[in-house]
Amino acid sequence: MRVTPTRRHFLAGSATLALSPLLPSTFAHAEQPAPRHGFSVFGELKYPADFKNFAYVLPDAPKGGSFVFSAPNWYYNQGPNTFNTLNGYTFKGDAPPRVELTFDTLMTAALDEPDSVYGLVAESVTVSADRNRYTFTLRGNVRFHDGSPLTAEDVAFSFQLLKDKGHPDISQAIREMTDVRANGLRDLVVTFSGKQSAKTPLIVASTLPIFSKAYYSTRDFEASTMEPPLGSGPYRIAAVNAGRSIVYERVQDYWGRDLPVAVGTGNFDRIRLEFYQDEDVEFEAFAKGELTWREEFSSKNWATRYNFPAIVDGRVKKPPFPAERRADMYGWFFNLRRPQFSDPRTRQAIGLVFDFPWANKNLFYGLYKRSASFFDGSDFAASGLPSPAELALLEPFRAELPAAIFTDAPFTLPESDGSGRDRKQLRAASALLAEAGWKRDGAKLVREDGTRLTAEFLIQTQAFERVLAPLIDNLKAIGVDATMRLVDATQYQRRKNDFDFDIMAYRNMFDATPIDGIEQLFGSVSADTPSGSNLSGVKNKVVDALVTKAGAVTSRDELVTVLRALDRVLRSQQIWFPAWGSDEHRVAAWDMFGWPEVKPDYGFSPEMMWWVDADKAVAIGKAD
Repeated sequence: MRVTPTRRHFLAGSATLALSPLLPSTFAHAEQPAPRHGFSVFGELKYPADFKNFAYVLPDAPKGGSFVFSAPNWYYNQGPNTFNTLNGYTFKGDAPPRVELTFDTLMTAALDEPDSVYGLVAESVTVSADRNRYTFTLRGNVRFHDGSPLTAEDVAFSFQLLKDKGHPDISQAIREMTDVRANGLRDLVVTFSGKQSAKTPLIVASTLPIFSKAYYSTRDFEASTMEPPLGSGPYRIAAVNAGRSIVYERVQDYWGRDLPVAVGTGNFDRIRLEFYQDEDVEFEAFAKGELTWREEFSSKNWATRYNFPAIVDGRVKKPPFPAERRADMYGWFFNLRRPQFSDPRTRQAIGLVFDFPWANKNLFYGLYKRSASFFDGSDFAASGLPSPAELALLEPFRAELPAAIFTDAPFTLPESDGSGRDRKQLRAASALLAEAGWKRDGAKLVREDGTRLTAEFLIQTQAFERVLAPLIDNLKAIGVDATMRLVDATQYQRRKNDFDFDIMAYRNMFDATPIDGIEQLFGSVSADTPSGSNLSGVKNKVVDALVTKAGAVTSRDELVTVLRALDRVLRSQQIWFPAWGSDEHRVAAWDMFGWPEVKPDYGFSPEMMWWVDADKAVAIGKAD
């Protein structure tokens, strides 16, 4: 099973339901010129060349029925809760989730391994001794949905097109791909500069969609369009109601349906996504059975609203599923392009007065834990004193870094007394603001140059209003002119793309081996790229150096060391104040589905791995 990311969740994750595919670096086996059925970033593959299916699927899962859900709100940290194009790989417009299901990739990820991929369109790959040239041999039976053959020429065309005209999150990630060319109908040779990161070859192999060269010979790839694209994947677009719904239908004669990487997946005949501007309307649609699956991201809803009749009589279940073993970053990011946020002490002070214990008790029903790290929930999160290996990485930059990085545990916001207005923390915040040059002018704070300390929280959902209101009251108490602005989805996305905000929430779930995505999120090269993912605009040479180090690691232990050091530096820069998270998926579903016994550690994709249980569906009146 695989889901190819569109440009809106190209970074690891982007926190979609499905895992962003994973990517390779230095392989002990890469020196061998023999073709391989898959490859990994570190170590050997779990599955042999003759494997029949992934262990986390039901190989003989029944086909049929529908999976109906709404475009998840948290996904729209990346964009608005609507869509106006079916082209998800360029600047123009906002594409719907799962449009990637219409396309195939050369290889696909195993969701029970942190960094392994196996052949899909490509039956094998041969890696040169210097690891700069990858030769993919395509299967001979690959077809687009119109019946035309998919050849190496189509793949070469697609990869070059994405490098030249794709969204920056894509084109930047593959910039060290220096050449891609077809050698006949079935062989594709991809060449890298030698400066590529450890994962770049797998970004190319397992995340880039394959387009039809003939199809785009008469169409503008960069255009915003509602014409369903021609793909070769397990689903095609069957119906579109612009901005409101989209239906993907299973391709009955999908060329790859019997491949080991596809067996047990793509079980629904139809996958339908509905788009709602009103969250209450969305919830009621699920309660009435118009939607059949829902992941709940509101603690208030989870604690208070799941008592409707279908829950009470058992027609709707709430099965438990653990979260993925992947780093999760969620917080309120400052726009460092704004002059009032130029001093890290100012940013620290604002974060200091958010009383999470009070919010968790009074607003979140005790369902969350406070985030602390940019790699929360993973081995990459720094803790305690820096190790000797971390210190060795940081030492060359001692003059540019706070002294505490070398001697203390990584920066973590102190826990308040839970009163909602911890006077000790308000005093500490006021002291930091004074150190940063802010002085009282009546009820406001100003600097000598006349700049007022203002802070507008940009939001697109009313759910944040009750969370931010107490924080804003605390900020006003210490002189910060704080406000919140609720805007519609289109304006929210435009202002995000243009970096026209003071503070906004952002979540990103990394893949299990986060190497390349971190450059788009934190690298100076992406700080001024319109529509880019460096939301805060951080430009820091130590961060850049560690991002580069991460791209050159040769073992997972080395990657852990580099990212823990990076985490310490990022935390010291105060570019955010962390939000909250959970170690489980809060899922509710109409009792008509079956699913595999064991959830894989690195992905959660019900729409691709669940199936309709016909007897259950009949029992609750949900049979097609």
